[in-house]
Amino acid sequence: MTLPDSPAVPLAILAAALLLLPATTSTRRLRALGPPRSRHSPRPRRSFLVLATCVVVGFLAGPVALLATAMVATVIWRGVRSRANQRSRLTATSAIADGLAAFVSELKAGAHPAAAAAGAAQDAEEPATTVLTGIASTARLGGDVTTALNTMSRAKPDLTSALGPLARAWRLSDQHGVPLAETLDAVRRDLERRVTFAGQLKARMAGPQASASVLAGLPLFGIALGELSGAHPLHVLTSTTAGQALLLLGALLVCAGLLWSARLTDQAARP
Repeated sequence: MTLPDSPAVPLAILAAALLLLPATTSTRRLRALGPPRSRHSPRPRRSFLVLATCVVVGFLAGPVALLATAMVATVIWRGVRSRANQRSRLTATSAIADGLAAFVSELKAGAHPAAAAAGAAQDAEEPATTVLTGIASTARLGGDVTTALNTMSRAKPDLTSALGPLARAWRLSDQHGVPLAETLDAVRRDLERRVTFAGQLKARMAGPQASASVLAGLPLFGIALGELSGAHPLHVLTSTTAGQALLLLGALLVCAGLLWSARLTDQAARP
């Protein structure tokens, strides 16, 4: 069964392309005014709904349209996951920096490292709570905190950029007698600078990312205009051999453009 003249195909793919648009500050503020969302809410995520719609519409429009839709949806999904992972790493780094600030304050007040880490963990957020609790347990038992931090870093690769400097600072204090509070405070300042830099860079890259999303959606606007003018491009793209070849080629070019723009923005985001 085919739906050659249905505008659902471009609309569905356009909805998927909207996932690439960065969330604005005003959108986040409006969400903050509403009731808090439960972490265990059964409501499906927007990305899942869009991708499912693309697959269903592509299946109804034919195997070539299904393949084209699946390619574009996969590239968009990878972009969404990559941004989600970046936000998660940034949040984790910020939490560890805040936890280190409390840890350093306890150390400067004269507390033992085990007691200072345990006290800082009480008011910290994850993953800082887990890290500080591990430090407190290891120090209380007389273990090697550097080894424990390296083990946690290998178990959680997303935290390597934060736990690596922390482990080196602890080893520096143990081997050369440098005050622990000073070395950890230096790590805290470094992590805070990273978070600040990442936030500034994210704001600067919002424009180029939005431009790439708009450019990727221009072919869909062209198809929609063609349908409104009576040219019926969907009929050509889904019902003729040449049209299906052009549809597949167009999807490949859109995917290549999205991947290339993502690579350029990722290279610019590296400190």
